[in-house]
Amino acid sequence: MLVQFLAAIGVLAVLTMVPGPDMAVVTKRAVASSRQDGLRTVGGIIAGLLGWGVLTVVGLAAVLAASATAYMVVKVAGAAYLVFLGIQALVHSRRGRSAAPTPTESFSAGNPWRTGLVSNLLNPKIAVFYTGLLPTLAPSGLSPHVGMAVLVLLHAALTLGWLGGYVLLLARARAFFERPLVRRVMERTTGVVLISFGVKVAASQH
Repeated sequence: MLVQFLAAIGVLAVLTMVPGPDMAVVTKRAVASSRQDGLRTVGGIIAGLLGWGVLTVVGLAAVLAASATAYMVVKVAGAAYLVFLGIQALVHSRRGRSAAPTPTESFSAGNPWRTGLVSNLLNPKIAVFYTGLLPTLAPSGLSPHVGMAVLVLLHAALTLGWLGGYVLLLARARAFFERPLVRRVMERTTGVVLISFGVKVAASQH
């Protein structure tokens, strides 16, 4: 069982570190606002993963993964949300702000925790990942439900460590990212990346 558990950690760690919509959303919030907003966004993403984990353990995520209609609805909603966030970043970059946003501006940009939560919950790939891959990684010495719960918690912990560390790294280089030109380039880059991920999600096959 120990070998299976270590193998599962390795697979989950690799999948966690692959750049995706979550990292793009975190980058947008951390660069455009603050370290605190970046970490709150990570917290929302973790809550989304735990939400998918609960649905997986009780079997509802399997229904989504198996239903073409349900999968399509979540996929389109998730793609639209990513495109919306990308357009929001592009519009923000055109304003040419050189200073950090005020609390009012940060609030008007949306609650960072909710942004992370919604972007993750509207990612149907998580449902497919949890119902398709996680069962193959679960240690054989545990019951299916316990094994899945352990892997979900492990994935959430790895995501927290990876994205949380990424936000802290961005914060250490904040003076660099607050330069007007760098800020505009980063916001436009993350905007394009978010829109690209949205298009990719919309075009993906079940």
